[in-house]
Parts: sequence; structure tokens; C-alpha cells
Amino acid sequence: MQINSKEKIIEHFENGIKSKELIGVENEKFLFEISSNKRADYNKIKKVLEKFQNKFNWNPIKEGENIIALQHEGKSITLEPGNQIELAGDKLQNIHQVCGESYSFQDQLLEICNESGLRILSVGYDPITKLSEVPNNPKQRYKIMTEEMPKNGELSLDMMYHTSGTQINLDYLSEQDFIKKFKIASFLTPLSIALFANSSLTENKPNGFLSYRSHVWQKTSRGGLPKFFLEDMNFEKYAEFVISMPLLFILNNNKHLSPKNYIFKDFMEGKINELNYNLPNTKDLEIHLSTIFTEVRLKNYLEIRSLDACEWDCHCAGPAFFTGILYGNLDESLELIKKWNIDEVLNAYVEAPKKGLNVEINGKSIFEWSKIFLNISKEGLISRNNINSKKNDETVYLKNIENILRTKKTKAQETLDNLK
Repeated sequence: MQINSKEKIIEHFENGIKSKELIGVENEKFLFEISSNKRADYNKIKKVLEKFQNKFNWNPIKEGENIIALQHEGKSITLEPGNQIELAGDKLQNIHQVCGESYSFQDQLLEICNESGLRILSVGYDPITKLSEVPNNPKQRYKIMTEEMPKNGELSLDMMYHTSGTQINLDYLSEQDFIKKFKIASFLTPLSIALFANSSLTENKPNGFLSYRSHVWQKTSRGGLPKFFLEDMNFEKYAEFVISMPLLFILNNNKHLSPKNYIFKDFMEGKINELNYNLPNTKDLEIHLSTIFTEVRLKNYLEIRSLDACEWDCHCAGPAFFTGILYGNLDESLELIKKWNIDEVLNAYVEAPKKGLNVEINGKSIFEWSKIFLNISKEGLISRNNINSKKNDETVYLKNIENILRTKKTKAQETLDNLK
């Protein structure tokens, strides 16, 4: 489809309307060499990818001669700029399947890392390495991003090379359903930052934050939580946002080109001479949508992007939490946040990386709101009634959050306590 108008972008979002709600999760993690305690460079990562290919039948994706990703059935393994390795999972029916997929990948990765002298670290921010020491990889787009991103965000390179997160991908059943889910996900961003904080160290020292990853993303080009996200968003408003967003790079004949201050509207109007004045197609639109780095994002599904990466005892908690809220108990959740003041939420968003569960919204701390929304999520998961072979429903994956609220200690706080 040629994208030559706002209506075509809206049509792309309308094509994302589903008849059934599925769940997809993306998880990033760091790999370190055990012998040197340094981040794995591309040569090491390449061997890891080749072992996935040879041992577990993943299919390679290449740029030129360089392997940059793998695919297997509905899943993919990709590389972030600093060789963070990411599993982008399939769209699945329930959290049991999501966690099964993740555990299977973890087992495969652990086996390969043990053979390769590597260890896995799942935290929101690399707690060891200086930015100048982080290895890169040959993906073309990252060279352009490394040049362009710092121009409009002082910590953009830290975002690219130093952070790892968990992303939750959820469906919408109509535009009205999208409006509700997008609003709740945006309003709950301070809560998810605080509750899933797991990045309190930088270069082996406390950095003054609980989620330094979140602070970094707030200082990143093309990122953040725009105020109008907290108002009633719809497909048209998001399309207008997309049209006015600068291009991060241009893809021409499988080559990534610098953007030269073009915005997507210029592309739609055939003004880019480097592309022979051609108009974008659906693939070009999808690439552009993926270069918007906001906390909540729309493609033709909804993405929640405000969670630090974490180890396997908490890995499934975030997806379960938001599935219970947005799929199981949407209207009750919407009713609660209707009373929240937008400016208070934005203030909480800025404060949550440092103050965590102590930040207040509408007269209650995020700690208190987390208890409320945990119960809402739990009720929603119970109503979904997805039972596994052990006769557990999806609430079993909320235990990590229950422990956090029982002890009043997030992963970040546990890390700081262990330094004492």
C-alpha cells in the first residue's frame, strides 16, 4: 500500500484491529565474557547466533555478509546497538504460553552461553561498563542512529548502548478499545517505572536512581511521554504525530541513508530526492513507526515500553500485570484513572525513576496504587480463566509483584541493599 495521506496511516492502524486479544513480549539482556567481565563483542555474539542456527534450527537474517538476527516460527532474536540480545516473542493466547516461550529461549541461550564463556545479565542498565567501552555491531541503521540521536537527546547513546527493557505488545479490538488501552497504559507509566525498577547501579556504584534506565529514556531523542498521550488519543491524532515526526533514517535498496532533516510528511509528499521522489509504502511506514521511542507506542498493535529488564523470577510479572488490567479489567481501570490530574501524572513520570514507589498521584503513593491495580489485574486474570497443566491460572505470575509490595522493596532496592 502506498502511504500518500493521513487517511492511509489511519487505515494501517485500522488494519491492526483484531477479533481476538493476543500477547507478545520482547525481552532484552546483556551478555558478558566471564573471563574479562566485559560486554560481548560482535564476534562473540555472531558465534552465539550461529549456534542458535545450528543447534536449534533458527533461520539467519543478514545484512550483506553479517548475520544480524534470527527467526524461528513466529519468534525472532535481534541485536540492539551494544549487542544486547533480544527475544521478540510470537503473539500468544495467554501468559502460560508467553512464559513457556521465554523459558525455552532462556534454556537455549544459557546452554550456548555456557559453551561460549559468557554470562547473562538481565537488568535495565549495564551496571559495569563505561559508555566508551561498549562494543558495537555492523547493523547499518545503528551507525546513523549513533550520529543522529544525540542531536536531540543528551542521553540517547546511553539508551542505545546501555539499556535493556521488557516490552509488552497487546491488541485492540476497535478504535474505541485502543483509546481506552492507550490511555490506561500512558497513565500507568509512572507506576510501571517504579514497580519494575531494576537499574540502580552505574559503573559498579549507586547512581542515585532506582530506574536509571527510565531516566535515560526520558533524556532520549524521540522518546518520553508527551502530554497529549494522556488526553484522549485516537488513530487520527496518532497519525498526525507520526506525520510530523522527523525521519531517523531512510531505507533505499536495502541501504540506510541519513535523513537530512526530512519529516515523514516530506516522504508522503514525494519531496525526497535521494529516493527519486518516490512515496513511502507500508514497510516504510512500519520502519518509521519503530523509530518513535515513546513509553507507549502504536504500530498496528499497542506497545508498553516502560519496564526495566529483570531476571527470571520476575520476568513474567509485567506481562501478566498489564494483561490482567487491559484484557481482563479494562473499564474498572479506566474509571480509576479518570480522576487523575494529567500534570500530576507527568510529574510522577519524571520523579518515579528516582523516588520509585514513594511518588504520589491523586493523593496516594504509587505503592498504594500498585496494590489497587494488582488486585484489579488479579481479578482480570481470574476472569480470563486460563488454566495450565498444573491447574494454575495466570495470577501465579503476579507473585513477584506481591513480594515487592509485601516487602516494599523493588529489584533496584534489593540491589542497593546487597551493597551494604
